[in-house]
Amino acid sequence: MTLWNQLLLGSINLSVCMILEISVLVFCSAVLNRLSAGFAKPFKPWQVGLMLVVAIFIILGGHTAQIWIWSAAFVLVGALGDWNTSVYFSLTTYTTLGYGDVVLGPALRIFAAFGAVTGLFAFGISTAFLVSAMGRLFSLNGEAHSEKD
Repeated sequence: MTLWNQLLLGSINLSVCMILEISVLVFCSAVLNRLSAGFAKPFKPWQVGLMLVVAIFIILGGHTAQIWIWSAAFVLVGALGDWNTSVYFSLTTYTTLGYGDVVLGPALRIFAAFGAVTGLFAFGISTAFLVSAMGRLFSLNGEAHSEKD
């Protein structure tokens, strides 16, 4: 695969994954809003914990889907021949762990690097979302506590 093909396909795959990431976070926000609206304020600790667990599982599903998207891309371009190796390589690349026991040839290294960039973006955005969402929940909870006093 030429340099320009790697850049183009890597950018397309990264863009698809970022659209998915944003969609998952918008969905997660809606779920958290709906869930928190059903709880009386101030929230009980188990309610805050439940909302955090729900958010983490939704976000984890989004990351898993992105790993599968990259796995499919590696199989489709012929970089890796079987799904087991492809999912393993995608997971280690996406998390930037990169053990190095599975490597792609020079014609696909740049394409694979986009998988790592995708993971960096997605983990960063997810972390920012979780910090913001939990900060908002704790803030709402604190306001409810001070209104009770």
